[in-house]
Parts: sequence; structure tokens; C-alpha cells
Amino acid sequence: MSANSPSILNVSTYRFVALDELPALRDHLHAEAEARDLKGTVLLAEEGINLFLAGPAEAVNGWLAVLRADARFADLPAKESWSETQPFERLKVKVKREIIRMNMPTVRPQGGRAPAVSPATVARWLADGHDDAGREVVMLDTRNGFEVDAGAFDNAIDWRLEKFSDFPAALAAHRDTLQDKTIVSYCTGGIRCEKAALVMQDLGLTHSYQLEGGILKYFEETEGAPHWHGGCFVFDEREVLDPALQAAPVGRRPAKASAT
Repeated sequence: MSANSPSILNVSTYRFVALDELPALRDHLHAEAEARDLKGTVLLAEEGINLFLAGPAEAVNGWLAVLRADARFADLPAKESWSETQPFERLKVKVKREIIRMNMPTVRPQGGRAPAVSPATVARWLADGHDDAGREVVMLDTRNGFEVDAGAFDNAIDWRLEKFSDFPAALAAHRDTLQDKTIVSYCTGGIRCEKAALVMQDLGLTHSYQLEGGILKYFEETEGAPHWHGGCFVFDEREVLDPALQAAPVGRRPAKASAT
């Protein structure tokens, strides 16, 4: 990285995995992050971990090494981007009921993932106008409406969700219109679309997938993010990232709100 390059490394990742002794884990991860002067949010629940952290690269990577030393988080991948300033105001490490709230305790991603499809495959399907079996492909946005306003896949389904826990009811109401299509659920980093894909499978939508790694991985792995318009809303001071994973130019941006 050159002297003029942004110096703050931003990482985000999650993993659905059975966790126990959550208060002790919270205290350990908080102490390690605080010692490195990291800012951001780490959420822990019995179903796994979800985090967004930022700081100097050496500090962030040092904390990730501590996390990955725990066998439950070994080889945990992290999506990276860079910024010139710290995008978070404080450090929060919390124990929650769910790392992404859906209010459906029967949906347990730590017990097994729904099928996933890579960014490259999604780009190819959208270019072809169908999947490899010739079925129509629809992109299903699982984010809140204000996030969609910052950018989305072309012609994606947008149910104007106010919070993610509204997704199961919206899906049930539209199930019949999706029955014979290949459906790819997507979200910012993968965590919401992973739960959403499990609900789609439970409702008998057998040709349903999650976009592996979400929008940020799509930006990273496809050239110019084809079939996408706008940017991607993120829950930090940058607000919107463009397909190059840089903060979008200041302009009209949605108001901040909760991802839940």
C-alpha cells in the first residue's frame, strides 16, 4: 500500500456456529479489540458471530488472528475494504439472542447452510437471462427498503421491508409467484440472505439460493459489478460503497437505521 493510500482497514464477517459461554467470549474479544484500539461492533449469540471492525491493518489482523485461534472460527474469511478515516465511533461487543434477528427459532443456520451460488455464476446467469437449467432467475433483495434505495440488482424484487424480521411473512405472501423460478436471495455481506435462503427452502421453493458473500463479495469478484446499479449501503460512517469498495461521493444518501 502506497503512502497516499487509505490507512484504515475495514473488515466484516460472520459465521453461524454453535457457541456457548458467551459472556466469557464477549469479555475476551472485547479486551483484545480494546487493546488494539479497534472500533466497530461484534455480535455474539448461541447461533454464531457477526462483526464489523476497523483500525490499522496490523491491529485488525492481530485481532482476527486471536479470533481464528478458536477452532470454531478457524479459517474464517473476512471481507476487506479501506478508508481514510475510522468509520466507527466506538467499540461494542454484545451478546444477543440472534446475530441477525428474524424471530424464527426454528431456522437454525448453524445446523446446515442452504445452497449458495457464487458471484461469477450469478453474473453469468443474469447475462444469459436464465440459470443453467433454463429457468428464469430472479434476484430477491432481503434488505430494508432504505438500503435498497442506495443501489440494487437490476429488476430485483424489493418488498420494501422495514426490518429483516418482516421477511418470512413477505415471502409467504409471494410464494406462489416464485414457485417455478430460480431465486437468489442477496444482502450486504451474506448473513441475512443465508437465513432467508433457509426460509425459502422450508417453504418448498426448491430452486432457491443465497448469493455467496453478499453484495460486497459480488463487488469484489466481478468486474464492474454487472447488472447492478448504484452503491451498497453500509452501517458505518461511509454510508455507501461503490462497486470498487470505496466510499461513494457525497450526495443523496438514505438515512441511517438498524439492520434488524
